[in-house]
Amino acid sequence: MRASDFDFELPADRIAHQPARPREAARLLHIAAKLTDLHIRDLVDLLRPGDMLVSNDTRVIPAQLTARRGEARIGITLDRPTADGGWHALVRNARRMRVGDTLVFDADLQATVRVRGDDGSAILAFNLEGAAFEAALRRAGALALPPYIDRPDGPTAQDAADYQTMFAAHDGAVAAPTAGLHFTSALLAALSARGVGHATVTLHVGAGTFLPMRTEVVSDHRMHPERGVITQTTADAINARTGRLVAVGTTSLRLLESAVDKAGHIQPFNGETAIFITPGHKITSADLLLTNFHLPRSTLFMLVCAFAGQDRMQAAYAHAIASGYRFYSYGDACLLERA
Repeated sequence: MRASDFDFELPADRIAHQPARPREAARLLHIAAKLTDLHIRDLVDLLRPGDMLVSNDTRVIPAQLTARRGEARIGITLDRPTADGGWHALVRNARRMRVGDTLVFDADLQATVRVRGDDGSAILAFNLEGAAFEAALRRAGALALPPYIDRPDGPTAQDAADYQTMFAAHDGAVAAPTAGLHFTSALLAALSARGVGHATVTLHVGAGTFLPMRTEVVSDHRMHPERGVITQTTADAINARTGRLVAVGTTSLRLLESAVDKAGHIQPFNGETAIFITPGHKITSADLLLTNFHLPRSTLFMLVCAFAGQDRMQAAYAHAIASGYRFYSYGDACLLERA
């Protein structure tokens, strides 16, 4: 497979720069044997008693930072926490930085460079942890909004609310699990009244999600690892459901596929995953996938093609573009039936 097999033309005016308000007013394309134009609120009718939603409860952090090393300014994007308490980061002007250097972000927040990679990455050890670190990030950092969202003056205070799901509970994501942005407490209550269950898993979406594929041959691409957790309690609840499993977002699906065994049961998970789901990968964890519309030639468009079929997804995207659906993080969504 080649990246060009997953290309398509997207008019610039199809890219959403603001979310729908209210959130459940976003459009929803149901992709099954036929295509049906709906809205997010119609999930209450599409899902059945006994079905279970699995959403990602990671919380987006202000991961975009500027550090000083002497007179040099260095751009840092936090990528993912490491098992030993440090942070893997992507670095601009990395050549100005050496192992052992101290990076100063503000009067309170500093980091020591533990490792500097040849690929513009680094592992940093911060001087603060826990609540103190989170508070310092809020002072010194900014949201790392996707580059296709037009914010010439940087993220706004409204973005801080819009770019966070109602499920957010565990700090660590650079990017939002955007399918979850469509949910509200009212929608979740209506689904619960319908008999639809809900469970959460945690996958901290890393900075690698913003990076384009740089290889034409798909199998040459390597995914950036991301840290995920599925507790025993959550795994048991998922396995005990009586209906279909509905993954809310590609991040939830990637973690579920990393934790599913040969019998189709979800096992507890605590570690990193770099799973790359492309056509030919047999998905056994989820029956349906709720997700936004993704970039051409992206690993996420490859994932949805693996889930629902490449011909079906290319036809669905052509329909969405012609019908004025809004694309990407703040855009509309689709509900995919597994091929």
